[in-house]
Amino acid sequence: MTVGPTALPELPDLPGLADLIRREAQAQGFAAMGICRPDAIPDAPARLAAFLGADYHGQMGWMAERTGWRADPAALWPEARSILMLAEPYTPTHDPRAVPGQPDRGAISVYAGGKDYHDILKRRLKRLGRWLIDQAGGQIKVFTDTAPVMEKPLAQAAGIGWQGKHTNLLSRDLGNWFFLGAIFTTLDLPPDAAEASHCGSCTACLTACPTAAFPAPYRLDARRCISYLTIEHKGPVDEDLRPLLGNRIYGCDDCLAACPWNKFAVAASETGYASRFADPPRLAELAALDDTAFRALFAGSPIKRTGRDRFVRNVAYAIGNSGDPSLLAVLEPLLADPDPAVADAARWAAKRLQAAAGRP
Repeated sequence: MTVGPTALPELPDLPGLADLIRREAQAQGFAAMGICRPDAIPDAPARLAAFLGADYHGQMGWMAERTGWRADPAALWPEARSILMLAEPYTPTHDPRAVPGQPDRGAISVYAGGKDYHDILKRRLKRLGRWLIDQAGGQIKVFTDTAPVMEKPLAQAAGIGWQGKHTNLLSRDLGNWFFLGAIFTTLDLPPDAAEASHCGSCTACLTACPTAAFPAPYRLDARRCISYLTIEHKGPVDEDLRPLLGNRIYGCDDCLAACPWNKFAVAASETGYASRFADPPRLAELAALDDTAFRALFAGSPIKRTGRDRFVRNVAYAIGNSGDPSLLAVLEPLLADPDPAVADAARWAAKRLQAAAGRP
């Protein structure tokens, strides 16, 4: 429930203001807030350079652009004196690992089942930012995963959690099912203590990965990550990786769901994150989507950004992995699809189903 702004009769001292901001953030629906300086991640440039140097970013050329801003928040907006990092839960009400066990259905990452988090989170960040300006002045800029900002290292520097071995952010209070948003401000607020890692010897997230996308703890090779392959990768997916996708047609939650810290996860308070599907969608129905039907079905969803062709390509791979020859008829229209990657995926899937049926 959203509560109205906390009234401030006069500008308090900065430590007191930080506490008031934290309370207001929680009243507006955020589960956690932390403060750090723009220069709080001095090791980010070297880590980013190593990631890009190994070509782990694959086709995500935008990650190699504006690396100066991405590695140094102070360069992104020199006037900023403090960064407010905020966490908003989207915790699922089901076990995402159960969906890959339903081969005739499509597994969609939990975060993408409902409305686009970029829109929801940005509105909430702007509302909190306006409250801050009204109460204390200064200027702000808000970011929600759409600008060259390294949210996860900043959130660790702000004390919200730590980057786990799967490179996602973990929290002892929230698990790892939450989005991150940032408010840059010209106000000079006292920073919070950074969080340390609490992963210990656990490797549950690493061993859960279907494609072995982690060459080492805390290192991700996106070129093997199912989330990257089904969302960012354009064109055909390497044939040796296609069987490993299973029925995951948009994203993957395996490493997140495997984390033991999720026993402390809190329920999502934002109803917009609830999935638009009462049950996982049927692959046969998704394969029949043309561009108009795709846009209508996923209006307001992050899935819409991927486009119909890439999405149906993923659906065809999932059909090929289903082992169900009755889905061969579903593939027939896709064999002549105008998109070469979709047609290629349909041919690959048809051969697998024919083999499963013992046909030549």
